[in-house]
Order: sequence, then structure tokens, then C-alpha cells
Amino acid sequence: MTSPSFQTLRGHYSSALRRFITSTRNFEVLAAVPSDRPQQWTSPPIEILYVLDSSFNPPTLAHRRIASSALLENPSTPSRLLLLLATQNADKPSKPASFEDRLAMMELFARDLLEYLRASLPDTEPSRLPGIDIGVTKKPYFVDKAAEIETSGIYPQSLEQVHLTGYDTLIRIFNPKYYPPEHTLQPLGPFLTHHHLRVTMRPDSEWGSMEDQKSFLLKMAAGDMEADGGKREWARRIQLVEGKKSGERSVSSTKARQAIQENPQDLEWLVPASVRDYVLSQQPYE
Repeated sequence: MTSPSFQTLRGHYSSALRRFITSTRNFEVLAAVPSDRPQQWTSPPIEILYVLDSSFNPPTLAHRRIASSALLENPSTPSRLLLLLATQNADKPSKPASFEDRLAMMELFARDLLEYLRASLPDTEPSRLPGIDIGVTKKPYFVDKAAEIETSGIYPQSLEQVHLTGYDTLIRIFNPKYYPPEHTLQPLGPFLTHHHLRVTMRPDSEWGSMEDQKSFLLKMAAGDMEADGGKREWARRIQLVEGKKSGERSVSSTKARQAIQENPQDLEWLVPASVRDYVLSQQPYE
């Protein structure tokens, strides 16, 4: 199947985004990769919906590592991946790249990820590889996004969601300030009763060592969050996984944006090739 041009891709998402923003819906899937495969949730029945919720500004090889490590952990389990972009973010502004540019790059990223999975699972039939959805939501907060996905009618309501996050996001999820008006962690209850978090650790000077990050979960299991409405048993719904190996270069969207302006050659180890071609030709960060 021939991939659409960058201009066609951006135009598609620009129109789809306008329709979504003016609609009453709070969550919508705008596209699926591969697009020639019908969105069938029952044949075979998918058991897990992985959700990668990010600003994708731009999508990077770190995003690919987070998604692929989850999808390849249990490749025989029928699953699907949702790349989710919030059009209202609680902490981050919509600039510098527009939402339609980010959505176009998300599709390019999804195609790259699917090829990566195909190469990693050479004996798997293409039809058995997980499909990838590109979705948008108007909800800025984590628990509201998960609830919208659950009740949207797009996926089976009983489907287990596994949200793929970094350690920095985990800390924000368990910050009571995001749950007004009572500012307790009780709103997390419905999600952590049915779904899971898969958290990529991020040892650095800001977030501490790997042992520091593991201790966050140990303290939760010991009841340290009960004063804020947290439950000990929630720790069992959270999986901590290793991120980049020792000695590997740190990859992030911030570093990619810096490279676009200062050292475009560094994009080779920061973003997929198709995303690099997009940002250099379409210049969404100018």
C-alpha cells in the first residue's frame, strides 16, 4: 500500500481534528494502522489495549522503545495499541508543533513501529500483529481519559487497559493536586481496580536512581499514600520496567526539538526516519 504524501497526511488530520473539536465527543479514533485491516475487536478478540498517551512533540525512538517493549513482552496475547493525543493538556501548551502536525507524525511513527514489530517477530503472520490506533481526547486528566476510552463504544467495555507511561508521568498521576476539589487520590480507584500502569523507569538527576524509583512503589504498598486516599493494593496494578540501558544516549522529544534547531544530524538517533523526513521537509517547528 502506498503511503500518502506528507501534505495529504497533514490535510487528512487537519479536517478530522476540526470535526472532532466541534463535536460533542470527548474521545475518538481518527485512524488505524494498517488502514486496510478492518477494525475488528472480536475476531480474534483482543485481550489488552495498550495506551501510549503523550504529547508526541515529536514522536521519538524512546516512544518506540516504550511501546515495543510492552507489545513484545507477551506477543501471543492478542492486543492493540492506542496512540493518544490530548487536545487539552493539563501541563503543556500546544506549541511548537500544531496538533495536525503531531497527528501526521504519529501515523508515520505507527507505520515505523509496525515495521519494527514485524522485524522483531519474523515468524508471525502480518494479520496477527497488533493494530495501532491514532486517537484524540478533549480530557486533560489521566483518569478521565481512561474512562472515556472505556465508555466510548469503540472497544469492548470490559477490555483491560494498560497505560504506558514514564516515571515522571507516574509521579504526576499520584499527585493529589490533579484531583480537585477534594485533592485526594480516590478518583484513581475505578481505574486501578480494572486496569494497569506499565511504567518505564527514568533514572537521572531529577528523578533519582532506579532504586529510588522502585522505592516509590514499595512505599505505596506499605501504605504511605493512605493519608491522601491511596490504597496499598494499587501497587500490584503497577509494573516498573527498565528503560534505556546504562551508557545509552538519552532520547526525548525535548532533545529532538533542540536537534531540529541546532544539529539536525542528531535526529538520526532520536526519531524514526520518516518522522525526521517530515520535520525537515514540513518544518513544523519553524
